[in-house]
Amino acid sequence: MGRPVMDKDAPHLLVINPWIHDFAAYDFWAKPVGLLTVAGILRMHGYHISYIDCLDRFHPGLSGPVKAGPFGKGHYLKKPIPKPEKLSDVARQYSQYGLPEGLVRKAINNCPKPEAVLMTCVATYWYPGVVALLEVIREALPDVPVVLGGIYASLCHEHAVAHSGADVVLCGQCEASLIEWLGRLTGNMCACRCSPDKLDTYPYPAFDLQTFIPYVPILTGQGCPFRCAYCASGFLCPVLRRRSCEHVIEEIAYWHEKYGIRDFAFYDDALLIDADDHIIPILDGLLSRELEVRLHTPNALHVRPLSAEAAHLLFRSGFKTIRLGLETAFFEDRRDLDDKVAPGEFQQAVHHLKGAGFDAETIGAYLLCGLPGQDLTKLKASIETVLACGVKPVLAQYSPIPHTALWPAAVEASRYDLNADPVFHNNSIFPCQKEPFSWDKISYFKGLIEA
Repeated sequence: MGRPVMDKDAPHLLVINPWIHDFAAYDFWAKPVGLLTVAGILRMHGYHISYIDCLDRFHPGLSGPVKAGPFGKGHYLKKPIPKPEKLSDVARQYSQYGLPEGLVRKAINNCPKPEAVLMTCVATYWYPGVVALLEVIREALPDVPVVLGGIYASLCHEHAVAHSGADVVLCGQCEASLIEWLGRLTGNMCACRCSPDKLDTYPYPAFDLQTFIPYVPILTGQGCPFRCAYCASGFLCPVLRRRSCEHVIEEIAYWHEKYGIRDFAFYDDALLIDADDHIIPILDGLLSRELEVRLHTPNALHVRPLSAEAAHLLFRSGFKTIRLGLETAFFEDRRDLDDKVAPGEFQQAVHHLKGAGFDAETIGAYLLCGLPGQDLTKLKASIETVLACGVKPVLAQYSPIPHTALWPAAVEASRYDLNADPVFHNNSIFPCQKEPFSWDKISYFKGLIEA
């Protein structure tokens, strides 16, 4: 499943992870897994791939030491830029996160001329970074077609077609259609050897294309059985699909043994669902291999299935970051949001985790803030509930997402026209309130957490 030997005459493609344009961004185990999976698939089908990561914190062309955070995380390089005119009311500095433009231009010019450029965009409101990068690509490669995929292209397809500047915009799991399109372009006609219904047929994401691998994200499956009102997982991947336990174990062992990777971040939306047949055998397999790894759950674990047995296994397996998906500690109107936590289940999950050996610094609980019509006194009380359990509240600022059940309420509550421009989806600006952005409100709730 490693990097194949490429024919020197193989068609060449350039794969690029774009800049982020935003008020805030941080590398919280954030890699474009979808884009790098596509890169791996295309290598499998006979293409030569060059990769440029505009967010590369370890690029050899950067001057000065890399600021490395714990477990591979860290700050991106950033450059202040003018904010979009539509967000002129937001009293925050807007920045371009990632490599200087000169390094990106040099990297493009140093690559063999590709027959196509492939890009992604993993947040709807980050598309301005795509537009800026496409201007650079058009100058360097004026006659090369650009293909855009990813979450923005899927959730805001019409906007991406009209405004991104890409020649082709693909939605969802588009491997087969991409291979067909590239075949017509390059003459490399072949049938797709991967099937979304058989995830073990997919190669590992091509993390080896990075200049340095500080950590590896792991997806043991796709989709989620819950249909939370604020989440687009059900739209992007309607059916929960799983890789075999052996396939997951072998991938983690591969990156650890060949590249010395210690930190692995699980990206799953439903890691603990059907635990006896999935994550428990995976962790048992890792323990039997005696791999010295550190594991993390940035996407949050479901609270309900977190049994005492599961908690002890998580601890013994080397989990160093536990995030729980609480969202709110109020239950009388919770069904409008989700149906994944019942009264008392959060406290019980924390009890199991602490009983297994996890300390307060390791455990965090996500709480949604900035929801349409949110009662801030309930948010304050939810923070106090989490603190009373001896773990850290982690504020998850709500981003309105098209194709979710909460979208109509978000449109109604927002001071912006959310349908007009995805830039208004930015969670940093609290778009679903009528009042202008206020630092005082953020500081107040952060103060409650840090007190």
